[in-house]
Amino acid sequence: MKSVSLLLALGLGAAVIAAASCGGKPAPQTTTPAVDTNAERARQEAKAAAQAERDRQAREEADRIAAQRRADSAAAAARAGDEVRTTLAAMIHFDLDKSNIRGDDMGALDQKVAILQANPDLRIRIGGHCDERGSDEYNLALGNRRAQSAKQYLVSHGIDAGRIETQSWGEERPAVDGHDESAWSQNRRDEFEPISGGDNLRRP
Repeated sequence: MKSVSLLLALGLGAAVIAAASCGGKPAPQTTTPAVDTNAERARQEAKAAAQAERDRQAREEADRIAAQRRADSAAAAARAGDEVRTTLAAMIHFDLDKSNIRGDDMGALDQKVAILQANPDLRIRIGGHCDERGSDEYNLALGNRRAQSAKQYLVSHGIDAGRIETQSWGEERPAVDGHDESAWSQNRRDEFEPISGGDNLRRP
């Protein structure tokens, strides 16, 4: 009878232990699913690619603006150079048989003084001209006096005489064809041209 009771007790204990081991909660999962890791990596790559594209566009825009500014600066310098050349080339005129500088031409010569001062490498030639009246010899001498008068004006305002050449053309190169005072008055003139240092003229 004792052996039966012992067996029952052992069986009951084994059943309790088995029940206790089966009734516990499963251990929690600690690993992140692979699909979540891949999605996060894709988001980061897309974000980096978008930033790289924005950076590229910003660089291109900065390069475009810099190139436009260089082009604008070059165009402005070219326009300024053209304006200076036009001012430098402006003629002055003389009364009949005269070589003195007229009052209304002093302003034009003052502008040439400023140009020469702003461009120290610039050298010019002044050509003196006459109308068709008078002998060749007389007109050559008169043209020379006219060129010398303009040179003397520039030198008296601070320009080195070595930067200025003169030449007389007499009546050989009329600016206007004609045989009346309208043509003659335009042909009695001095012309100015750069002979060196005139490629990149700066505005005074």
